[in-house]
Amino acid sequence: MRIAVGSTNPTKVKAVEEVMREFYDDVEVIPLEVDSGVGDQPIGIEKTVKGAINRAKEALKKADADLGVGIEAGLYEVPHTITGYMDVQFCAIIDKRGKITIGHGPGFEYPPYVVEKVLRDNVEVAIPMAELSGDKNIKKTTGAIGFLTRGRLLRKELNKLAVLMAMIPRINKGLYGDD
Repeated sequence: MRIAVGSTNPTKVKAVEEVMREFYDDVEVIPLEVDSGVGDQPIGIEKTVKGAINRAKEALKKADADLGVGIEAGLYEVPHTITGYMDVQFCAIIDKRGKITIGHGPGFEYPPYVVEKVLRDNVEVAIPMAELSGDKNIKKTTGAIGFLTRGRLLRKELNKLAVLMAMIPRINKGLYGDD
């Protein structure tokens, strides 16, 4: 099974590899740099999902793989939160027939400084999170979630949850109209 990932970020690539190895015997994961088409920091569920789908489609096309996988994190408005926003990772998986399945991981809230900087300066969350954490590579290591949970949940694991959720219709075909 050739699986193209629309990212070279090690936390995303490893997450896809680990989940896919649970379901397929022979897995080749191909990381590819692709454009999400939604900018560095999507705001809103619509843009975030679109970014994940765009990444999956581009990866599938570039690699001529069996599956294309895109993972995109974005901020979305949530009432009654401290900042008014939460973050969620969406995963889109597309096959050669064009069937798309979507999943997402748990949502969490960034500190007010991060959300304010993202909205004011139009930067991705990795920039203010690198400032707060002192880790300039936070995006490719523990992720903001690793810092904010004090190491109890790492970015790779957060991404794995989104990938696993997107796999649900694929591993339960009879329940989703695919026999």
